[in-house]
Amino acid sequence: MNERLFSGTFAIFCFILRRDRLRAPLWLFALTATSLAVALSFVDLYASAEERQAVAQTMVNPATTALIGQGHGLDDYTYGAMLAHQMLGMTALTAGVMSILLVIRHTRAQEEDGQLELLGALPVGRLAVPGAALLYVSGLNILIALFTGAGLTVLQLESITAGSSFLYGAAIGTAGIFFAALTLFVSQAAESSRGALGLSVTGLVAFYGLRAVGDTVNETFLYATPFGWLQEMQVYVEDHALYLFLPVAAAVIFAFSALQLHRRRDAGAGMLPARAGRRDGGRFLTSVFSLVFRLQRTSWMFWALGMILLGAVYGSVLSETETFFAEVEIIQVLIAAEGDTALIDQFLAMFMSVLAVAASIPTLLSLLRLKSEEKRGRLEALYTLPVPRLRVYGVYVATGMITSIIMLTAAAAGLWGAAAVTMEESFTFGAVFTAALVFVPALAVMLGLAALILGVSPALSPLIWVYLLYGYIVIYMGELFQFPDGMDYTTPYGYVPEYPAEDVAALPLVGMVTAAVIFAALGAWLYRRRDLD
Repeated sequence: MNERLFSGTFAIFCFILRRDRLRAPLWLFALTATSLAVALSFVDLYASAEERQAVAQTMVNPATTALIGQGHGLDDYTYGAMLAHQMLGMTALTAGVMSILLVIRHTRAQEEDGQLELLGALPVGRLAVPGAALLYVSGLNILIALFTGAGLTVLQLESITAGSSFLYGAAIGTAGIFFAALTLFVSQAAESSRGALGLSVTGLVAFYGLRAVGDTVNETFLYATPFGWLQEMQVYVEDHALYLFLPVAAAVIFAFSALQLHRRRDAGAGMLPARAGRRDGGRFLTSVFSLVFRLQRTSWMFWALGMILLGAVYGSVLSETETFFAEVEIIQVLIAAEGDTALIDQFLAMFMSVLAVAASIPTLLSLLRLKSEEKRGRLEALYTLPVPRLRVYGVYVATGMITSIIMLTAAAAGLWGAAAVTMEESFTFGAVFTAALVFVPALAVMLGLAALILGVSPALSPLIWVYLLYGYIVIYMGELFQFPDGMDYTTPYGYVPEYPAEDVAALPLVGMVTAAVIFAALGAWLYRRRDLD
């Protein structure tokens, strides 16, 4: 490949460092500190080998395995084996999300905003921008790997050795590099940064879903996903370091292919052919709502498909859970006390809480498109027409609510369909649908908070993603790490009844809806008073 194509890469790399002088350290601290804090918490929570073995027994069920992955070293559940089992997959997933967001931010998002046209007027090579972005994100992942490995080594905890700790960090770093290269590759096909984000996140979810299927249904699928490769390393147990070469080799292939495609792609276009639009808008495009619907319908379809597939993964796991009940003696004792149905209901509620957090992502993205339209100056053209600002604000909030219902319904359909095919006595669709829709008020609160933040300042919008991540940690790891009892109620997901294991209480749901309306109304008042960004 011609060196002149990368001319100016280092200068653009330094420019990216300047732009992300706050963002990069925050990601580095968050991903590193999470593993260190969890490792330290294990010492207080599980001081003896007996306590750790008791936890290991609770981990051997298909539901938990689908969520966090198959455990290794369960017969001797040391602090190291516990850390790798419970945290490696989720931390690697978070590193993948970070890489996706950063690659798109410094490639397709800048291209869509027209900023790369200014760079194109300078003496820089054709591949300087994607090369610099890939170099930056890969370097950040390498730093995360080194800091995580060094930090775990410094803790000097029992069974958490230096070599295994750096291997643990390397697994997280290579996962981030893999998804950085994958994002750069798939973004060449999309016409916009939003399309690139949708394709990349779909790939991330698909790979994690394959890992869940491989752990619970057919182990062959583990070898088709980077999460399976990292899991097979058996960090802190066997330390099979050779598995690191698989994500690295795949990243090199994706990166090389992406750069080749970038050379041939026109700026602002995608490799996939774009469908020609109509000459006239048609009768449907006569209102703000119809315009917003038209802009978001494609992303709705992609996200709904992803939610169906994710729901189907968890639905197929329920059948394995049913088989697990029949084989384990201690579970038979619980069944005699609570009944088979009660335990299955609890697993359904747990899966649905995870799906609800996943559905929150497209819900918030639907509303935050108002921010991107404002940032690109498109709202100014809209406001030259006799269109009130509050109407536009209200349409985006309403679209977000519609998105939440669509995504939860799609997840329920996927889960119910897979469970109906694989289970002997499946749930009715009404039960699964109700278990999904009870989360609508929680998503409404998240949407109301995001609307309030937009009313204050679009620059503060990343705060809602921090709060969503916090909510996921509390819901996902609350019982595992024995968080305080009231901590669930610091996130709206903690107020949702665990239907069908619990009856639906109207008061918390009504309270969340009321809070969501107050947040959105206050955000509307602030949005009307502030200047456009």
